[in-house]
Amino acid sequence: MEHERNISAEEAVKIIKSGNRVFIHGSAATPVHILEALQKRHAELNNVELVSISTLGKINFNDPVYKGSFFINSLFVSENNRSVINSDRGDYVPIFLSEIPKLFKENILPLDVAIVQVSSPDAHGYCSLGTSVDIARTAVDMAPHVIAQINSRMPRTHGQGFIHISKINSLVWHDTELPEVDYSSRSNDTIIQIGKNVASLVEDGATLQLGIGAIPDQVLKNLVNHKFLGLHTEMLSDGVIPLIEKGIIDNSRKKLNIGKSVTGFMAGTRKLYDFVNDNPAIRVMDISYVNDTSIIRKNPKVTAINSAIEIDLTGQVCADSMGTYQYSGIGGQMDFIRGASLSEGGKPIIALPSVTSKGLSRIVPFLKEGAGVVTTRGHVHWVVTEYGIVNLFGKNLKQRGKELIRIAHPDHREFLEKAFYDRFKSK
Repeated sequence: MEHERNISAEEAVKIIKSGNRVFIHGSAATPVHILEALQKRHAELNNVELVSISTLGKINFNDPVYKGSFFINSLFVSENNRSVINSDRGDYVPIFLSEIPKLFKENILPLDVAIVQVSSPDAHGYCSLGTSVDIARTAVDMAPHVIAQINSRMPRTHGQGFIHISKINSLVWHDTELPEVDYSSRSNDTIIQIGKNVASLVEDGATLQLGIGAIPDQVLKNLVNHKFLGLHTEMLSDGVIPLIEKGIIDNSRKKLNIGKSVTGFMAGTRKLYDFVNDNPAIRVMDISYVNDTSIIRKNPKVTAINSAIEIDLTGQVCADSMGTYQYSGIGGQMDFIRGASLSEGGKPIIALPSVTSKGLSRIVPFLKEGAGVVTTRGHVHWVVTEYGIVNLFGKNLKQRGKELIRIAHPDHREFLEKAFYDRFKSK
């Protein structure tokens, strides 16, 4: 019966009209097949606003041919839309990841259509939002019209991502491989050392939150001798698999979701997607729950591991922009930095290489003009580079500056010491 409701992607996107606001499913669930069909309609559409968090796959909205047809309003910038976000054909909404569902629920950004990618329906007619429940759960609930690509290669995940096929207005049955990301391939000597340094802060019984990228993945490789670890994180990647399989991550010491690993979305390789498929030990949940500070703080020893683009000598953390150039987004960094600091025995950690790929110091006297402060100096605690670990909590401005210079790259310490003296008139 469901197959009789099958329509093509081209047919499905005809419902979208000029001026509509359309939600696009993100991360590994990005519905590239349907988006390609939407792009083919660009000549007959004007000012269609596309709203999403990070997306994966080849969706080239950077092409100037789409100017006037589509406006990309991003809630978290990713590599495949970075150029258009920083042009007159797109923009970025600064917002905590935990609060994005409010934009849809409270009609701040009312949706006309939601385009998602889901698993095949089970025997009871339920599909799953699979790799990305996060903000998609609310988008599906609030959008008057839902278009879904049903893909047998999308894992069926447990948690809050189930949607009955009767609630989907347009069904596009199309199998395709999900986009893959292998963070372990991005490692180097610097990342390896940072991973060791951060891992030294992780205690047995800690509840882990891991941001995106090579550093969190490297941290996980250094936790093989730990025990009773828990997982409550906005994002999941391949690095957790060995620790779950070996029982190192057993979630036995958590206060909420005991015995279960909790995440909002995932991005990794096919190995990860197969691992989470119909796995009752993994719960993929609405991001307003996962990233709720009042939920995060209830678990013990929450150890939140996030990265940054640069940090100034007073502890202000820029994690989303390079000056005025919007590189990523606020995401869940502040949700978990704050949640970890309120958790009993918690450790909020900012981990970053001491220098950029061009050799410039990431520890700086002042953030670049126009840079966004994601984690304020009132929220920052632990900072880690390959040269060491410092804790800024409770330290005054001068003490912070001296501590951060200590873990800066040796080539830049003299410059930073001079800047410190110019600012504070002391050594």
